[in-house]
Amino acid sequence: MRKPLALLAALTAVAALGGTSASAAGPDATDLADTGQGALVWSSCNDATTPALQCAMLDVPVDYADPHGRKIAIKLNRLPATAPKDKQQGPILLNPGGPGDSGLWMPVSISSKLPADVASTYDWIGFDPRGTNGSDPHVVCDAHYFDAERPDYQVSQGTSKAWLKKAAGYAADCAADWSWLLPHMTTVDNARDMDSIRRALGVPKINFYGGSWGTSLGSTYGQLFPSHVRRMVLDSIVGPTISWYDHNILQDKEHQRRFEAFAAWTAKADSMYHLGTDAAAVEQAYNQVEDALRKEPVDAAPAPGRIGPAEFEDTFYGGGYNFLRWPRMATVLSAYLTQHDTRPLAIAYNRYAAPGADDGAFPAYNAAQCTENAWPRDWEVWKKDQAKVNAAAPFYTYNNMWYNAACMFWPYQGSPAGRLKITGKGLPPVLLFQATEDAATPYEGGLAMHDALPGSKLVVQNGGSFHEILFHGNACLDDTFTAYLRDGSLPQGKGRIAKTCAPEADPDPVYVTPPPAAAKAAPATAPATGLAPTDPEAVHGVLR
Repeated sequence: MRKPLALLAALTAVAALGGTSASAAGPDATDLADTGQGALVWSSCNDATTPALQCAMLDVPVDYADPHGRKIAIKLNRLPATAPKDKQQGPILLNPGGPGDSGLWMPVSISSKLPADVASTYDWIGFDPRGTNGSDPHVVCDAHYFDAERPDYQVSQGTSKAWLKKAAGYAADCAADWSWLLPHMTTVDNARDMDSIRRALGVPKINFYGGSWGTSLGSTYGQLFPSHVRRMVLDSIVGPTISWYDHNILQDKEHQRRFEAFAAWTAKADSMYHLGTDAAAVEQAYNQVEDALRKEPVDAAPAPGRIGPAEFEDTFYGGGYNFLRWPRMATVLSAYLTQHDTRPLAIAYNRYAAPGADDGAFPAYNAAQCTENAWPRDWEVWKKDQAKVNAAAPFYTYNNMWYNAACMFWPYQGSPAGRLKITGKGLPPVLLFQATEDAATPYEGGLAMHDALPGSKLVVQNGGSFHEILFHGNACLDDTFTAYLRDGSLPQGKGRIAKTCAPEADPDPVYVTPPPAAAKAAPATAPATGLAPTDPEAVHGVLR
């Protein structure tokens, strides 16, 4: 890893490489006659469970202002339509969010959730965004950035200098190796890749489903290429105008509410978890475990390293996105405090928070968010702002702050004009889904996107808290999605909210007992690679 002091040289070397301002682009402004994309050659993915699944790579330009310059490749897969030709409705591109998460799991998974008479009419297209996963190249800035044990997130523990050094070093490492690509990994660049996919498919229009950051990707595509959109569904929505810095503050506040909901749920099950009969007692139990891990971290096996306070917080924050994790989370606290059994913690960490082989989608996350708005560059500004937020929302604020701290040092200045303005001009009606208690993409974003897209229809899950609310077995939501994909039918309600759906019931309290064969040092059920995207406890497309 390069030393943070090397960042100054990196900044000087790449200051002139900043990407084209997204805000200046208008509808179909980049609808070039030739984008320089390659051809799609589909072949079998050799997927034993889904033999019909096809894979391909597509060459696209690094810089769309130079379509015949340097190329990179996007990895795609496709589950072809099987309906008669006259019933087929074209390709539907899929993105789960991130920025940077793989969409290759989505064609099989999402098509399987729909009735066959609808699923069979679409070509289901998944892809890995540029610079990520199976696309070429796969950007890695520091493969060990997330290795345990990391510095404590809480500034009261005196770790701010360590985190500032770590974040500055990460930004410098990215600039050292990837200065030719990072300025071209914005949401706009990814939207242009989607249109290259459309061109390579040889179709005039595409359909689209996106969740989380995928809603920003979809709305950006719709703003750039409205005449190329047939149908579009946005699920769990990033507000179209808010800065990423301010969006993180909204997340902190919503995470606090979800943590308090978890604590209240756990308190109601005191006869099982023995952590106290009120939410305050459960929150105190959480703090007790974190304090204990500061003094004595525990073995993270099978993941490398040890679980300290940072790893502990990372294990718990995902409960704000998926309450099916609550029973395991409550078990972690109960086992540790009542039996000093650390096995449930190690298993939960490996399921929810252990890092993969490298820094995953983190380079893409930073490349998009750090360059699409201007971020404060002064640590004193961050420190003052975040202290105010933490006073009201201590559960997640400093965790989220340090996750995003590389933007303080990012070698490409964010656009002062902000993200691409979304007007919806020329778009067909877009179907929007939003839960009121979503911690990753708070409710305000859904309302703002509806206001920005004339003709859109907003479906609200009142009291719902899943991040990405479709495909959890809620018929009110899923049937609305199905009807739209079947024939374009939309909810008929007037006003900002066209339809309201009820939330799912909270999970039943269960003590998630480690299997008897699970060795303390190597929990057998805890793969270090984490959950499959189709696992009920998985979290998709998290905007941290």
